[in-house]
Amino acid sequence: MPDKKIRVEIDGRVATLFLSNPPLNVVTLDLTRQLGEALAELAANPDVGALVLTGEGDRAFCAGSDINEFPTLVSENAIVSRKLGRENEVYGQVAHFPKPTVAAIERIALGGGLELASGCDLVVVSEDAALGLPEVKLGGFPGSGGTVRVPQRIGLGRAKEMMLLGNPIDAQTALDWGLANRIAPKGSALTVARELAVTLAAGPAQALYACKAALEYAHDFPEDQAIQKTLDLSESLSRTNDFSEGVDAFRAKRSAKFGDRLDPTAFEVRD
Repeated sequence: MPDKKIRVEIDGRVATLFLSNPPLNVVTLDLTRQLGEALAELAANPDVGALVLTGEGDRAFCAGSDINEFPTLVSENAIVSRKLGRENEVYGQVAHFPKPTVAAIERIALGGGLELASGCDLVVVSEDAALGLPEVKLGGFPGSGGTVRVPQRIGLGRAKEMMLLGNPIDAQTALDWGLANRIAPKGSALTVARELAVTLAAGPAQALYACKAALEYAHDFPEDQAIQKTLDLSESLSRTNDFSEGVDAFRAKRSAKFGDRLDPTAFEVRD
């Protein structure tokens, strides 16, 4: 049996997924495989309404890839086939997770660790955090989705600064640039992230799903196609119980009581 590199806790409607490869939670081939399996299970679990992604311990969210694996991968000409290809698939599972996601970064998120976190909907960083994409200093570049997702969050110019120079930025800069959504006191990133996740998990699951999908369409399709797809989403959403409940609650001046389970099959979007 391989060592467990992923740990999951479920408390109420919130699942917390830990990268568990101390001390720095570096990404190995086995961690990536286990992460993909855990994400698939959580996505399919109807009792999970939101996901928090974090690192085990208080030294790092994730310091990037395990460089010790590289010589063998290079000698076998397998960097893409065995590592980067699979990482992009798994990190894509985070980016396209059907429920809200929150990254909790304590102290360090570098390289593949930051690429992974940038796929989450919201990012919480500790006040002493350092976030960076230093791959260029190793003769490489961010190859696990960072060149797509980081610019989406902070813009092309700032992404170039991070990737071409390879220097980390601090928590305040990450917040100012839009790479982070919240700064938490030292040691409290997970607590703040879980508070956000509890709020998200209590929201209307169908509307949250549709909103995430609509935002993705804005990046993935030309304007006219993206708008048509959002109209399709709106049409499907209008037929859900959550939408009717939200309207009825507003008119009755009461708090809405949304259903707690996501049904992605309620949405039909034309290609």
